[in-house]
Amino acid sequence: MIFHSVIGEENKTFSLDEVIALETKKLIARHPHIFGDVKVSGSEEVKTNWEKLKKKEGRISILDGIPKELPALFKAYRVQEKVAKVGFDWKDFKPVYDKILEEVNELKVNIQSGKSQTEIENEFGDVLFSIVNYARFLKINPEDALRKTIAKFTSRFNKIEEYAKSNGLNIENMTLEEMDVIWNKAKEKNIEN
Repeated sequence: MIFHSVIGEENKTFSLDEVIALETKKLIARHPHIFGDVKVSGSEEVKTNWEKLKKKEGRISILDGIPKELPALFKAYRVQEKVAKVGFDWKDFKPVYDKILEEVNELKVNIQSGKSQTEIENEFGDVLFSIVNYARFLKINPEDALRKTIAKFTSRFNKIEEYAKSNGLNIENMTLEEMDVIWNKAKEKNIEN
């Protein structure tokens, strides 16, 4: 902000004081429960009010403002979280789980019937989107969960590489069955890092 303000002042387009005044005004307007007389019952009500206030500022959709650059899993989570705030949501997790099974079945049918790569990709995206929604119901950040699984997978695969190296084997020449034995031993020891 300061760097941009210096450039703005040099170009005589805006000053740091103007930026601070604008941001202060926005901060006060978006937090009437702190700076005004609005009473809230908790953080969920604060979030709901926040969305209403942003809409008054000119946003057309409740989905406006979700950064396009977010990782896809987290972006899907944010989209679902926002639409849930206006009631576009399941009442409990059972139908969400059923939706995953439905989407997996649709993917399977598309694959078996020889649909185009684009149609299969679309169905695969639906599977991921429904899984992210289930994660939200379970209060799990899907991005964090996937990162942990990647770390666990990497650690276990490293055990296969270590085994190959310590036994003078070339991992490229090992069979899947040989690697699977080592993988399962690492899994039994609950190796995650």
